[in-house]
Amino acid sequence: MRIAVYPGSFDPVTNGHIDILNKTSKLFDKIIVAVVHNVTKTALFSLEERSRMIIESTRHLDNIEVECFNGLLADFVTGKDACAIIRGLRTVNDFEYEMHMAWYNKIFVPDVETIFVISNSNNIFVSSSGVKEAALLGGDVSSLVPPVVKKGLEHKLSKL
Repeated sequence: MRIAVYPGSFDPVTNGHIDILNKTSKLFDKIIVAVVHNVTKTALFSLEERSRMIIESTRHLDNIEVECFNGLLADFVTGKDACAIIRGLRTVNDFEYEMHMAWYNKIFVPDVETIFVISNSNNIFVSSSGVKEAALLGGDVSSLVPPVVKKGLEHKLSKL
């Protein structure tokens, strides 16, 4: 079985993330979306909320699993017997950052390949942080996120 891991904070999951999963789900038997707690960012959604939104947003794909993890990605990938790490690219800046991360991962898990997938042009500017900022300022982000995320954002913002 060919297993890939798609790691990220997904706070929240965007249509860009779903686009990457739509493309890569055809290439692997199983993709594990690895939701990580990023210690350098303040999360709007809990790990459980993010996981639930990803599950709801990927119901149309039958080979997607969602798990939360903490620690070194290389250890997680090894523990899942994965052959690849999926990373989405929007810009040249993304490539530069992701290339460095891929080199580090290659040191720790030399048999695992990092697969770079280019985002569709309509998602190039979409980022989780941009979506959160726009939503917090009252912008309509419904074209940028799955419906369950739009509802989640509305719910969160109503409590602020």
